[in-house]
Amino acid sequence: MTDKLLNTLLITGTDTEVGKTVLTTVLAAYWQKYHSSASMGIMKLMQSGEGDSEWYQKIFSLNQSPEELTPLYFQAPLAPPIAAARENKTVDLAKVWQGFTALRSRRDFIFLEALGGLGSPVTDELTVADLAGEWRLPTVLVVPVRLGAISQAVANVALARQSRINLKGIVLNCVQPRTNTEIADWTPIELMKSLTHIPIFGCLPYLDNLTDLSKMAQVASNLDLERLLYI
Repeated sequence: MTDKLLNTLLITGTDTEVGKTVLTTVLAAYWQKYHSSASMGIMKLMQSGEGDSEWYQKIFSLNQSPEELTPLYFQAPLAPPIAAARENKTVDLAKVWQGFTALRSRRDFIFLEALGGLGSPVTDELTVADLAGEWRLPTVLVVPVRLGAISQAVANVALARQSRINLKGIVLNCVQPRTNTEIADWTPIELMKSLTHIPIFGCLPYLDNLTDLSKMAQVASNLDLERLLYI
């Protein structure tokens, strides 16, 4: 029986625009409803262009500074090493680590959103997968419900194993409205579990309004939170 709550969960995905922010919002809404926003922290590892950190600041009462939400910010919506080079900057991972550990020391739980996919570069030498493995972060992989999802899941799980990531499992996400038949055909759960040997915690429906936090918390309760948020 699991009974020890994690204190950090890294939310990553197979690519950009697959639902990392959706899952983070859903889980944070659940935490805020059943625990408290004061005990929760949210951090985007680094951000290129406007987007996620502004969203979290707007929708949740986090009492976090912009730097605590996103330690590194670059203006161009490009891979961090490319965006940083355009500004004559470097990707300072020490700053990210310091911000993360400081926030984690003050909060009971941190939802840590990655950028791009597991294979996305964070520096000229390191990917998100490298960072997750080196920092020993409990990780959940978001896989979009679409044609090709099975191969994406298999490839990303293989990368996670190669990088020695503590990959807890997969959450499927409907990036567009999907029928039950499409979900079953494109992301057959038993086949994906058989190929990856990784738990699948559930499937998020298409959500067109993330501002309804009560609904987001209800959606989260349909996931296997017992295995997702606990050791």
